[in-house]
Amino acid sequence: MKETFRWFGSSDSVTLADIKQTGAKGVVTALHHISNGEIWEIQEIQKVKNTIENAGLKWSFIESIPIHENIKLRQGDYLQRIENYKQSLKNIAHCGIKNVCYNFMPVLDWTRTHLFWKLDDGSTALRFDKVEMAAFEAFIMQRKDVEKDYDNAILEKAEKRFNEMTAAEKQRLQDGILKGLPGTVDDLTISQFKEMIAQYKDISHQDLKNNLSLFLNEVIPVCEENGIKMAIHPDDPPFDIMGLPRIIKSENDLEDLVNFIDSPSNGITFCTGSLGANPKNDLPKMIEKFKDKIHFLHLRNVKREADGSFYEDHHLEGSSNMFEIVKAVLKIEKEKGISIPMRPDHGHQMLDDLKNNNAYAGYTAIGRLKGLAELRGLELGILKSNIF
Repeated sequence: MKETFRWFGSSDSVTLADIKQTGAKGVVTALHHISNGEIWEIQEIQKVKNTIENAGLKWSFIESIPIHENIKLRQGDYLQRIENYKQSLKNIAHCGIKNVCYNFMPVLDWTRTHLFWKLDDGSTALRFDKVEMAAFEAFIMQRKDVEKDYDNAILEKAEKRFNEMTAAEKQRLQDGILKGLPGTVDDLTISQFKEMIAQYKDISHQDLKNNLSLFLNEVIPVCEENGIKMAIHPDDPPFDIMGLPRIIKSENDLEDLVNFIDSPSNGITFCTGSLGANPKNDLPKMIEKFKDKIHFLHLRNVKREADGSFYEDHHLEGSSNMFEIVKAVLKIEKEKGISIPMRPDHGHQMLDDLKNNNAYAGYTAIGRLKGLAELRGLELGILKSNIF
């Protein structure tokens, strides 16, 4: 596997010099200062590429060129936004960058109720708590029809939890859920969030899939002409939240995705954390099934709980069998004679990074370095064991 590391640009507390010390050769980043839906100009792309290469690294994957909400909704100026996207693709190809990770999640990127949830060992992790999510939707956001998405037991626990929370805990919950990653959405207020969600009230799962299909049928021919691989990231969490449809969360969804347009440019970012939060997903089996479509790997592990909650566990622990996952990947690489770009995802905040108040949750240096080292050791052990 080609080892890469996520970098959020010059404002990231994890520097390119730090990334080089991890042993990773590739950088995964984006033009975080460009607004969603605007064209990535060649000059801006080249500036970031030069910065990465001057640090002795390679810009391996773009994550991501965000898709404007009007495209997802197929409304307003969505056709112009698609044309802008096509031009951005042509421009990155001009600069020699040929891999794009993207997602089609409505309104928000990944969603968590806790950004710094304390583990028993003193480190912190990202967490999605089903009860607190219900408390946010029912009592902070005051979303209509929330009872359609949660059973009575969860809602009763949510009301009790909400009534016991301090004002600071309620603010922490709100901030965590509405916190956007750099280059996705700005941090939102409740009123702004409700307005954005309201736009999806008449959008069904099939509607959103149709809109994704339209987008891909427009941009994939441009990708084919320029040698670009598009790799969709699964929805995180892999189930509906806040009344919003989630459409890339299962084996069947990924099968629909690859059938929208049959092209080597239309592929998958196989995220073992996002897909692993759904207990119905058999990850090694899915890797084998979609082996010709997996262009990028996000390797992390989540610990699932009975009520649908989960937290980011150590990379080699959690509810997914990382040994079988990596073995399935290496088997494909050997068969096809390829090396798939991979990055260790969502590390714990630990050691000296606990003192770093400016770090992005899940993206501190040491936790991801630990994950990368564990995955590197697992890969080496499998390769040396002559399993294949």
